[in-house]
Amino acid sequence: QNRVLKKFLGNKSAVIGALVVGFFVLVALLAPWIAPFDPVKANFLAVRKAPSAMYWFGTDELGRDILSRIIWGARTSLMAGCMSVIIAVVIGVPLGLVAGYFQKMWDGVISRFIEALLACPFLIMAIALGAFLGPSLTNAMIAIGLSAMPIFARLTRGQVIAIRNEEYIDGARAIGLPDRWIIIKYVLPNVMSPILVQATLAIASAIIAEASLSFLGLGQQPPNPSWGSMLN
Repeated sequence: QNRVLKKFLGNKSAVIGALVVGFFVLVALLAPWIAPFDPVKANFLAVRKAPSAMYWFGTDELGRDILSRIIWGARTSLMAGCMSVIIAVVIGVPLGLVAGYFQKMWDGVISRFIEALLACPFLIMAIALGAFLGPSLTNAMIAIGLSAMPIFARLTRGQVIAIRNEEYIDGARAIGLPDRWIIIKYVLPNVMSPILVQATLAIASAIIAEASLSFLGLGQQPPNPSWGSMLN
């Protein structure tokens, strides 16, 4: 563990990236306490104010403090990114486990289904699902999660196929353990590392997707702040 920590601290890019991410996470978590103004309360006496000592980033067309809305928007983006990836993992990983482990029985059906979904670009699918489900932050998270699900299903399937004939798996079958127990006890723990790496990468894509949907009016609804809707 010390060797890993020293290697991480020796990588300046990794340290800077971790500090930037940590800063935005901290801002999102502390939004109720550090935002100087109510992000949704209009103030028609301060419409479109230039940046000043009171309004560091100025105000918008309704007199709302832009800095406060950016801070609360970070909270929205973080929640949307994490929840979307959780949805993708909860659905995609079990599909990948079943497809990879029960190859003859389920692999063909699940793999063709996943390949059909992967044929559609991620953001286009998210927009289509968001439009179908209706405009709201919850529906946007569901749409993004379902759009990212095939990536986790395919990744999990590949990892399971790589280890399904290992000796410890064959040994578990030989002593009569049920397939469900083998998958949960032996297969899943050994395929989690690449899944966790993919999940961390997917959070960034999910945040961008949520901003895109909010920009189009399919995500967070006014007057609640979102980085995407603030660009509109």
